[in-house]
Amino acid sequence: MDEKRKQILSVIVQVIIFIICLVLVIIGQRNVGPQGTLVMILGLAGLIGLLYHYNRKFK
Repeated sequence: MDEKRKQILSVIVQVIIFIICLVLVIIGQRNVGPQGTLVMILGLAGLIGLLYHYNRKFK
């Protein structure tokens, strides 16, 4: 696989992970209680992980 395809695949995977994490935060906000909070924390951890992955290139 050449470099261009790897880059395109990486962007597609990152967008999918972003959408999943965003949905987790929204679903967690609807549920009141510890379960909702844990779902929101999982979504937030995923978003922070994506930010870390993005910013790692510019270190």
